[in-house]
Amino acid sequence: MPRHWFRHLLIGSLALGCGTPSLAADSPWQLRLGVSKIVPTSDPGSILPGEVDIDPDTGPTFNLVYFFTPNLALDVLGGLPFRHDIKLNGAKVGDTRQLPPIVSLQWHFAPEAQLRPFVGVGVNYTYFYDEHLDNGAKLELSDSWGLALQAGLDLALDEHWSLGADLRYARIDSDVKIDGQRVGSVDVDPFVYSLNLAYRF
Repeated sequence: MPRHWFRHLLIGSLALGCGTPSLAADSPWQLRLGVSKIVPTSDPGSILPGEVDIDPDTGPTFNLVYFFTPNLALDVLGGLPFRHDIKLNGAKVGDTRQLPPIVSLQWHFAPEAQLRPFVGVGVNYTYFYDEHLDNGAKLELSDSWGLALQAGLDLALDEHWSLGADLRYARIDSDVKIDGQRVGSVDVDPFVYSLNLAYRF
């Protein structure tokens, strides 16, 4: 084999070997673990006279993210159930639990920078369960589909790890029944504040 071909082969092999470790950082998968606070901005409509409030709750959440390109990603938010007290004129009258998974399409503006801002738009599905009123009446809240918006910022620690914070807004409109009779609807429409630690595989 001519010497210059051997030299080219050696250089190519070294380049391939040096490039292999970067494949992990180029993986399309990312996992985020963190905590989120759901703060409803409830509007009771015509359910009852007086002011109806749904209290906030905080709990652990996770995100599974798939990057189609360095800029474009699909994000799925999940977590443990959240519990919310329901208040009428400041006094607790009941409570409910809910699961609010959100699927968002994200755009990452600077995927190679240390500070990485992004925005997202998607859909929220909220499943209400274990609803009850303190007076013994049967409360039912219908499940809800709605638009979800997101803005966030990641701080890269190295090629795999990052710290993140984001804010989401979700449309949640639920029909309300008491003892089987529809009495109106409530627009929960929460803001979701999240902090997380992320790992890019």
